[in-house]
Amino acid sequence: MSAVRQIQSRSNPQWQRLRKLAQKPVAYRTLGEVWVEGEHLCGEVVRRGQPMRCAVVGESAWEQPVFRELAMSAPEVLLLPDALLAALSSMDSAPPIAMVLPLPDTIDPDPAAPTVVLDRLQDAGNVGTILRSAAAFGFTQVLALKGSAALWAPKVLRAGMGAHFVLRLVEGCEPDSLDQLKIPLLATSSHAAEKIDALPLPWPCGWVLGHEGQGLAAEVSARCERVLRIAQPGGMESLNVAAAATVCLYESSRQRQR
Repeated sequence: MSAVRQIQSRSNPQWQRLRKLAQKPVAYRTLGEVWVEGEHLCGEVVRRGQPMRCAVVGESAWEQPVFRELAMSAPEVLLLPDALLAALSSMDSAPPIAMVLPLPDTIDPDPAAPTVVLDRLQDAGNVGTILRSAAAFGFTQVLALKGSAALWAPKVLRAGMGAHFVLRLVEGCEPDSLDQLKIPLLATSSHAAEKIDALPLPWPCGWVLGHEGQGLAAEVSARCERVLRIAQPGGMESLNVAAAATVCLYESSRQRQR
């Protein structure tokens, strides 16, 4: 049975901790906890059996069976006035429920896993979308090189739509950590001669994605076995990095299934 506690004031130390966790992208690194908000993500936490510290729910949502049942999956429920819950979230329209999870332990890369490598990607929405595509197309590991957006930041979690809970996520990697991988690394360039759908792609492999404006660092690009082009008959110069990633991951999956 979940323990239910009420928080009624912004001066409550636990409310202040939750606010920091929910609004500061890298707060999870110092607090050791992850903020997950919204019915869908909280549902994924429960469905996939993720460990939980507590659920945070507004008083109006608590009166609705679907949210009460979801909240009671956690060992502790923090019940807040709707206005206090809304003040926690960085979203324009605050969700009715959130959960706090323990930050997963630091792990080493799996040398043989189908992998996506992020080289200093800055936009949290792009990073979350790429994680979602990786999970959808059978890539099981994401390595974020130093300088990339924080993988467990609330905005990345929202964009990932539950992908975090099925992927092996490794943050803070140095370029030379890619030398541990025993899979070929692939990258894209609009200037490459070979198209991704015109030759067989290796499996497993690693797709390496670079900074939105600067592309891949030279020391990262040098570790890629092949650089390929995504055909764009419409004439655009380039694709958004998340869109390009999805095309590449899909093509790997398509060829593997075939």
